[in-house]
Amino acid sequence: MSAHRSLPDLLDLPDVPGVPPVPSPTPPAPAPCAPEDVRRVACVGAGVIGGGWAAHFLARGYDVTAWDPAPDAEARLRRLVAAAWPALEQLGLAEGASQDRLTVTTSLEEAVAGAEFVQESAPEKLELKRDLLARLDAAAPAGTVIASSTSGYPMTDMQTGTPGAARLVVGHPFNPPYLIPLVEVVGGELTAPAAVEWAARFYEVAGKSVITMDREVPGFIANRLQEALWREALHMVANGEATVREIDASITEGPGLRWAVMGPMLTFALAGGEGGMAHMLDHFGPSLKSPWTRLEAPELDRALYEAVVAGCDEAAAGRTIADLVAERDRGVIDVLRATGRLPGAPATGEAAR
Repeated sequence: MSAHRSLPDLLDLPDVPGVPPVPSPTPPAPAPCAPEDVRRVACVGAGVIGGGWAAHFLARGYDVTAWDPAPDAEARLRRLVAAAWPALEQLGLAEGASQDRLTVTTSLEEAVAGAEFVQESAPEKLELKRDLLARLDAAAPAGTVIASSTSGYPMTDMQTGTPGAARLVVGHPFNPPYLIPLVEVVGGELTAPAAVEWAARFYEVAGKSVITMDREVPGFIANRLQEALWREALHMVANGEATVREIDASITEGPGLRWAVMGPMLTFALAGGEGGMAHMLDHFGPSLKSPWTRLEAPELDRALYEAVVAGCDEAAAGRTIADLVAERDRGVIDVLRATGRLPGAPATGEAAR
């Protein structure tokens, strides 16, 4: 279904006498500025995702206000930003970019006051998301678009009961947001199309690679594909068919190298030679019925839990999480550089001073 049509439109039903029509979403107030003119961004939630967003926006030259209810939120956030900064310097900082432009507030209301865009990155709990988005709607300036970093919930499920639901969108990043270009943008049934369009353009101006989805689907696109591979990997560990190290090597030394250049669909098209995808489907189509995958998730019992944790500890070979993060960041930057996808100079008007 379209993410931006009312229920009667979706079902193509005529009006029924005596039955009130489903109300259309209230049009949002005009955005306070064009996406190219945004100067102040609020990041609500400052964990791994929210902190990564804060680092990204700072590197693109924005003023960032952040809020998180954890008592040590400011110290953790500033450590995360500092750790990400060397990678961001390699990617290229926008004019005026500085860690000093980060302000951590003691209240949600203070964080969003004057914000021209709000990025919510709270934990994945539906009721928490609903309550927080309603609070943000009440506190944020009229017309300011509010985006959720949710990794799986449709916005339709989160915007329930929010008066300003028309300005709520999903802006789903891929971790870490300061490094991976992808963001998936989609609205809910009550979201105004203009809000989706504004958010997509803002992310583009802010240096992201944007997929604007026409339809909601739980988990969006990238996470659904990633989850399918993850489930199969867990099955192989649970059944003793492969180790954590072997599974990771099978991707980094195999299809992952191809996927860094082109996605799975075009990659499979090349497997068809000059006949392309048509020949590939004719030749390999029957294998779709082969028992090569088990998409139902395995039972995460204690044995599987311990096997996966122990396998990751073994694969880390004494490297700390900080060591692995730095190694990952260097590797991703090398891939971006090798494939010609490092961001260029900021566009005119892009958070520059």
